[in-house]
Amino acid sequence: MDTPRPQNPALAAVLITVATAFIAATTLLAKALGTDTLGPALHPLQISQGRFVFAFLAVSATVAALRPRLQRPHLELHIGRTSFGWAGVTLMFAAAAQIPLADATAISFLNPVVAMLLAIPFLGERIGPWRWGAAAVALFGVLVLLRPTPAAFQPAALLALAAALVMGAEMIFIKKLAGREPPLQVLLINNSMGMVIASAAALTVWQMPTPPQWAALAALGLLMACAQVCFINGMARADASFVAPFSYATLVFAALYDFIGFGAAPDAVTMLGAVIILTGAAILAWREGRNR
Repeated sequence: MDTPRPQNPALAAVLITVATAFIAATTLLAKALGTDTLGPALHPLQISQGRFVFAFLAVSATVAALRPRLQRPHLELHIGRTSFGWAGVTLMFAAAAQIPLADATAISFLNPVVAMLLAIPFLGERIGPWRWGAAAVALFGVLVLLRPTPAAFQPAALLALAAALVMGAEMIFIKKLAGREPPLQVLLINNSMGMVIASAAALTVWQMPTPPQWAALAALGLLMACAQVCFINGMARADASFVAPFSYATLVFAALYDFIGFGAAPDAVTMLGAVIILTGAAILAWREGRNR
C-alpha cells in the first residue's frame, strides 16, 4: 500500500500551476501542428497520436528507472478512461487549431460540471442547489463564448464543447480509479492504451511530419507527461478544494502563449465568458470543499 504524501499546500499550489503551464503549452503546440506554422498542417488524429506515443516513451522511461511496485489493473476502467481521454484530447486539439486558445481553454473548464451531472446516474451522487447553481452559471458562460449569433458564431467552438463533454465523462472513470492503483501505474496504462487507440485511428490520415513537427510532437508528449506528474503530485499534497482554483491558471497561460505565438489577444466576449465559467467552477470547487 502506498504511503500518503505529507500535506504541503504551498508546494501543491506550485505543482498545479506548473502543470497548467505545461498543459497550455501542449495546446499551443497542437495549434502550431494543426496549422501551416511548422509545415503542412497535421490532422488532429495524428497530433493526438504523437501526444500519446511520446508521453508513453517518457512514462515508460520513468517506470524503468524508478521500478515502482505495480498491481493488477482494473482493465475495464482503464479502457473507458483512455477511450474518452483520447477522444477529448483529439477534439481539443482540433478546436485549438481553429479558434483562439483562450476560448477553447475556457470552454474546456465545463468538464467538471459535466462530470458532476454524470455522477448522478453513474456514481449515485446527490446534487444540491449550490451545485445546480454552479452548473447553470458555467453553462451560461459557455453560451457566451459560443457567440450564438449569425455574425459571430464560431462552429469550431462546438469542438471544444464536445471535448469538455467527453473529458467530463472521462472524469467519472478517473474517480472510479482514484485510490485503487498507484498513480504511475495509471499513467503507464493510460498512455500505453492511448498510444494503441490513437495509432489505429491515425492510420488513414498519417503523413510524414517535417523535422520541426517531429520536435513539436515530441515536446507535446513530454510536456503532457510532465503535466500529469505535476498534477498528480499536487493533488496528493493538498485538498482538492484548495488546489482546484490554481488549475484555472491554464486559461491565463493559454491566452499568453496564443498572444506571443500567434498575436491573438482575447476580446471582451472571451474575457466575459471565461470569467462566468470560472465563477461557476469556483463555486463548485468551494462547495465540494464544504461538503468534505
